Amino acid sequence: MSRAQRLLDLIQLLRQHRRPVSGATLAETLHVSLRTLYRDVETLKAQGAHIDGEPGIGYVLRPGFMLPPLMFSESEIEALVLGSRWVAQRADTPLGDASRNALAKIAAVLPQDLKDSLDASNLLIGPGESIAAGDSELPAIRAAIRNERKVRIAYADGKGATTKRTIWPFALAFFDRVRVVVAWCELREGYRHFRTDRIGSLKVQETRYPRRRQAMLKQWRAQERIGEQ
Repeated sequence: MSRAQRLLDLIQLLRQHRRPVSGATLAETLHVSLRTLYRDVETLKAQGAHIDGEPGIGYVLRPGFMLPPLMFSESEIEALVLGSRWVAQRADTPLGDASRNALAKIAAVLPQDLKDSLDASNLLIGPGESIAAGDSELPAIRAAIRNERKVRIAYADGKGATTKRTIWPFALAFFDRVRVVVAWCELREGYRHFRTDRIGSLKVQETRYPRRRQAMLKQWRAQERIGEQ
């Protein structure tokens, strides 16, 4: 186990206890010696962790301590790498670039042992079918979702018939071959799914839609679960 991983595990263990816990108990749980445990506690204190206590009495972590961004477990590093590689290959160009930039920023502040794990990750994304249709609209759709703005679209159904819609987008789903906007449709007065490759034109409106996107997402998920029963 890397030292960074051990320090992370110690913080997580301390967070599970509201009352002081003995160094012996901590050391036994982490499978380290008491000497190593005491040294790790001092290291965390030096990094800003508010740990009260001392050897022979016990330790407790006071609320409010935030882990520095470099404190990832090895499994979390693998998840970040895999997710970033998927986004870089399967999402639209701006989101793919953002994914690469985010991973580079994370790598720049990681301890050397975790940086080595990131660089050596052998989790790969298999080749997938390229999806170009609708890509150019995705940044505007994401911005509309973030800002809770209505969107006016021209949408073609499976038979090619086009209708003008005003929608309230609140989620964007990425599938292997298509991207789908989940939204409330004013025309149909209900939740609908819109494939981005069938959107002929799109214009984000200045008007905010009257409901919060998280509330709509919650209601939509509840309806989806009912429909599956």
